[in-house]
Amino acid sequence: MSFFGLFSKKEPPLPSYYGVSTDMHSHLIPGIDDGAKDLKESVELVKELKRLGFKKLITTPHIMSDYYRNTPENILSGLSEVRDALAFEGIEMELEAAAEYYFDDGLIRKLDNEQLLTFSGKHLLFEISYINCPDNINEVVFKMQVQGYKPVLAHPERYPFWHNNFEKYHEFHDLGVLLQLNINSLSGYYGHEAKRTAERMIDEGIIDLVGTDCHHQRHIQALKNGLSEKYMKKVLKLNLLNTAL
Repeated sequence: MSFFGLFSKKEPPLPSYYGVSTDMHSHLIPGIDDGAKDLKESVELVKELKRLGFKKLITTPHIMSDYYRNTPENILSGLSEVRDALAFEGIEMELEAAAEYYFDDGLIRKLDNEQLLTFSGKHLLFEISYINCPDNINEVVFKMQVQGYKPVLAHPERYPFWHNNFEKYHEFHDLGVLLQLNINSLSGYYGHEAKRTAERMIDEGIIDLVGTDCHHQRHIQALKNGLSEKYMKKVLKLNLLNTAL
């Protein structure tokens, strides 16, 4: 029996269908956002991701001014807690932390006054509202770039206001914004339109990174269900930056 009282039967590892060993978007630090609820769940999610072939996880808790008021201090403290638990369980996994910043006034203030949590140097993961695109997004993206950050837009295929305005994806990509696809979009987890848009983005070669965006066991199950999707194989033929993280 392990420290967490888990009696999990040993299963052979699944082959890595992803072709990438690093996941750069997840929510594995317990109790600080809508991801893992406790340390036990954090460890279980890491174990499942390891079975899916990942060797390195960059977990990215939400930072939102009005809801998830996380800081680099509490994120890095939580990272240390999860690392200690994995070591105790004998689970080998390289684990790092950055953040998924919500595009709001707080992010703009932080750009002026703080060092932001990034991955692989200065890659800055951010998301926007699902209701509409911020009017000042181009201006703030430029500000990120001037300050040396490499902006990464999380799951662009999930923003419904662009589904019938596909040229916007190319506009942002041309501005130097890296586009990160959620793997579960390919399985239809977020709906038909997100799946259709994800496939078109792959067809047009504008995906730079893929991530699990794993929050809970339902996401793990969706990942398993989506392993046979033909677009999973197709996205691997793109020059994904995951391999360099």
